[in-house]
Amino acid sequence: MTDKNIVDRSRTHKNAAVVKAVRAQRERLQHGREITPAYDNEMFRLHINAVLQGAAAPPVLVMLAAIGGLWFDDAVWLMAWALTTMFVYAGLVLMARRASRDSVTDQTAEHWRRRFLGIYALIGLCWAFFAYQDCTTCQGDIFNFYKSAVLLIALAATAMATFALRYALYFATVPMVATLGLRATMTRDVSDFSVLAMISAATLFFIFMSRRLYTTNLKMLGYQTEKDDLIAELEVAKSVSDEARRRAEESNLAKSRFLASMSHELRTPLNAILGFSEVMSGEVLGPMENESYKEYSGDIHRSGQHLLNLINEILDLSRIEAGRYDLNENALALSDIAEDCIGLVQLKARSKNIRITESFEEKMPMVWADEKSMRQVILNLLSNAVKFTPSGGEIKVKLGWTAGGGQYLAIKDNGPGIAEEEIPVVLSAFGQGSVAIKSAEQGTGLGLPIVQAILAKHGGEFVLKSKLREGTEGIAILPRERVLESMAPVEGLTGAGQKKKRAFR
Repeated sequence: MTDKNIVDRSRTHKNAAVVKAVRAQRERLQHGREITPAYDNEMFRLHINAVLQGAAAPPVLVMLAAIGGLWFDDAVWLMAWALTTMFVYAGLVLMARRASRDSVTDQTAEHWRRRFLGIYALIGLCWAFFAYQDCTTCQGDIFNFYKSAVLLIALAATAMATFALRYALYFATVPMVATLGLRATMTRDVSDFSVLAMISAATLFFIFMSRRLYTTNLKMLGYQTEKDDLIAELEVAKSVSDEARRRAEESNLAKSRFLASMSHELRTPLNAILGFSEVMSGEVLGPMENESYKEYSGDIHRSGQHLLNLINEILDLSRIEAGRYDLNENALALSDIAEDCIGLVQLKARSKNIRITESFEEKMPMVWADEKSMRQVILNLLSNAVKFTPSGGEIKVKLGWTAGGGQYLAIKDNGPGIAEEEIPVVLSAFGQGSVAIKSAEQGTGLGLPIVQAILAKHGGEFVLKSKLREGTEGIAILPRERVLESMAPVEGLTGAGQKKKRAFR
């Protein structure tokens, strides 16, 4: 039982450290107080993909801007501007395609980043040229409004396409804003100042949004990396756990087989010791002149019998754990077996002035079970009850229907009881409660685990209820499938039928 109480506290501390580190990393990413450049290259790859996926949008925008400008003014410069701008955008797409094919690494990323920033500077100059031009045939501020709308759309498209590449939006917008400022200073026209104010405000807004998108994507990359690391750690831990469980199962199976083999080998010489000691104590071959020898032979016989019982219990439990415990099933009546077992413990119960009462449901059908195993279950429960019931106490044996249509046998005593926290210990192999340890009639701690294992082999279960200073109740339950004559489920533990009651002293 000792090995079941060992706790690996080092693992707890290790997990606590991992959780603390993960929490600190998450808080750092959420607050965004410090933006690490660790994911810059990954963001650069995202920018390359964005350029390739949106390659058709900039030329369409440039052509629409040129066609719209020609509707206001028959200016040849618009066509030259459109061709030049589309040529620059084509260079951007070709550079992105080449960078994608070359698989940008950490060593070459900075070089490619400078080349892209140069391209965006050229794009900014192209839009700056568009922003500086004026309409020679237009009246009023119509062309300025048209120019403002085109520049706003271009700003929005550039901001969405360049947020993953740091400083790209600055290179693309600063020339345009500077040109508008130069034009407004030179013309001192209110409409030019209005266009400058509008585009400047929009530029600041899009720069702010671009920075937020960049920071958000950095956080998402951090979360993804953290998730991947945690999944990898869980996979490693699961693999280690599976391997440890497999080894533990193999060790437990080897232990059970070893105990079963050794217990069988020990019983052979022990039977000879019991036989000869019984012959000696019974003076079959003649009287013993020395009374001490006769007393010694009786001690040998009693000690050997105790050792044989211990070996038999170890053998039974080992065979069950090793999967070599076969059931010899047939039809039997639990009431008959219970009465036989009560008769076996009756002598010891009378010596302690313990009263045993029966409360059996009448006309209980037979069950399909192993008679030897069920006899062992009932006898173990009765022996424990007699062992721990004080002189003048009472043991109640009940047999009835379960709520699910199965049958149960309950044996309840009014002994000292078991503390609630000790019940799992008592149900474990070689486990004993504090009352059993202090008792003069200590057992092996295998009776209840054997009962539990036998009932599990039958598809049933064992329930142990106990309270300190109130007594203990052990309930052996067989499922409905084991009952040869089915009965409809009833409410509560027992039915309302007539019961057969007997009392023994």
